[in-house]
Amino acid sequence: MAVGTAPGKVILLGEHAVVYGQPAIAVPVAQVQATAIVEDAPAGTGITVFAADLGRRFRLSEGQARSRAAAALARTVRNTLERLGRTADLDLEITVSSTIPIGSGLGSGAAVATAVVRALVQHLGGYLTSREVSDLVYQTELLHHGTPSGIDNTVIAFGKPVYFIKDRCDEVFWPGRPFWLAIGDTGIPSSTREVVADVRKGWEQDRASYDAHFAAIGALVARAREALIRGDLHELGQLMVANQEELRAIGVSSEALDRLIAAAMDAGALGAKLSGSGRGGNMIALVDEATRDAVAAALQRAGARSVIVTRVS
Repeated sequence: MAVGTAPGKVILLGEHAVVYGQPAIAVPVAQVQATAIVEDAPAGTGITVFAADLGRRFRLSEGQARSRAAAALARTVRNTLERLGRTADLDLEITVSSTIPIGSGLGSGAAVATAVVRALVQHLGGYLTSREVSDLVYQTELLHHGTPSGIDNTVIAFGKPVYFIKDRCDEVFWPGRPFWLAIGDTGIPSSTREVVADVRKGWEQDRASYDAHFAAIGALVARAREALIRGDLHELGQLMVANQEELRAIGVSSEALDRLIAAAMDAGALGAKLSGSGRGGNMIALVDEATRDAVAAALQRAGARSVIVTRVS
């Protein structure tokens, strides 16, 4: 038996603009995880995937027809076997589970795929670098999201904060001092594929305006990277607030997100913004040890379905 795990993630700054060549920063969220277990199965049974959280089981050959999630799992398995030089005529049982909420901007799809890749590689006696794992998972992300930036698979595969520019740079870096994030879930599912497609439609109709917003976000991200390296959390918080204003301007915030963001700021957060595709899913608040409990409680009072407090270092 082999076990693979992968953390969740949040985008700290730069979502949406990252699809258009601007930088973004993402960080892992270790408090939630995806897990995959690979075991030998009886001869002749083939490869079976069991999604434990959903209570669904399917043969690898059936995955494409079952659902998008099943197709993504099947693609992950096939791509990994091909990368390892193996065929799909194996007898394996793959069990997948996750504590990462689906459709909330925490990278659940990329984390599950990463866990599956790692478990298969371990079980079959292979070796892949974090870069190779990330590249494989990106192929799964294409099925999940249509035109992904690649940031989810990168930060989850490396498990470290990442400064990312699509097709140009994915630099792992260490903040000058640890910091805390309170992550509030609106309870409203958010489809990255749909929101990204809507933003693209807006961009196609008014490129000058959208490009200006994307450029402004990119400048904020560059400043945020330097603030993180210096350990200047107050400046980081201000940059997060400014990033939220740009995201609101391109139409990806929502009443629920704005309510949680306001509650966090009123409770003493240094900064707060949506994280991920928006219109639902999660928001994040930059907190410290003195304010984290008060901010978490304020988010719950404001209607957050759940709150995760995570330390990033």
